[in-house]
Amino acid sequence: MSGADGRSETTTETGGNSVPVVTVDGPSGAGKGTLSVALAERLCWHFLDSGALYRLTAWQALEAGLALDDTPAVAGAARELDVRFELDGQGGYRSMIGDQQVDKLIRDERVAAAASKVAALQPVRDALLQRQRDFRAPPGLVADGRDMGTVVFVDAPCKIFITANAEERARRRYEQLKAQGAGVTLRALLDDIQARDQRDRERSSAPLRPAADAHVLDTTEMSIDEVVAAALAVVQERLLL
Repeated sequence: MSGADGRSETTTETGGNSVPVVTVDGPSGAGKGTLSVALAERLCWHFLDSGALYRLTAWQALEAGLALDDTPAVAGAARELDVRFELDGQGGYRSMIGDQQVDKLIRDERVAAAASKVAALQPVRDALLQRQRDFRAPPGLVADGRDMGTVVFVDAPCKIFITANAEERARRRYEQLKAQGAGVTLRALLDDIQARDQRDRERSSAPLRPAADAHVLDTTEMSIDEVVAAALAVVQERLLL
């Protein structure tokens, strides 16, 4: 049974759960979020933005007046995070804490700095691992992240790893930021993406890589519609929909 916060009464571990999960992993700028939302909308399933959970935890801790070095308290906040992601039907979603939409609030620089601190606390990471698994509820879940298929939902019946070359991902990010009026250079974005890719591949905990049973989809030369169509074909094949 699924509660209002996206929790499932039947999920404590990934093993032995019959609720289907589609995991969408990949590097920054490959289009994980866009694809994941599109799949969740078409399947009418729940959606998880795993990358937002650290910011949400940090915001919740700050709102509660918790000291960020109070590991038990912050881990408790992560464990009880009353969060859900609501699809808006237009290719986007709302991050909700209780009845409050917090998308703009968690993009604040103060929250970003706090998120980096809480992400370094292993008890917080452990709490959020279980919190992510709690999103697994009928009729199914689409999970967007970097280690959804390799760590969080290792038994997911359908795993997709999307990628694109660094130059194309930098171009996409440049166009997005330019449309928002941000003053950025393509070269700086490319350097940042390449550095981040290296860190993600070489980190000791959950390095970025496709799961052994993942379908790898290179989106470099593909439009959004083509990516969604290809991914839906994989989902239909893997889940026999």
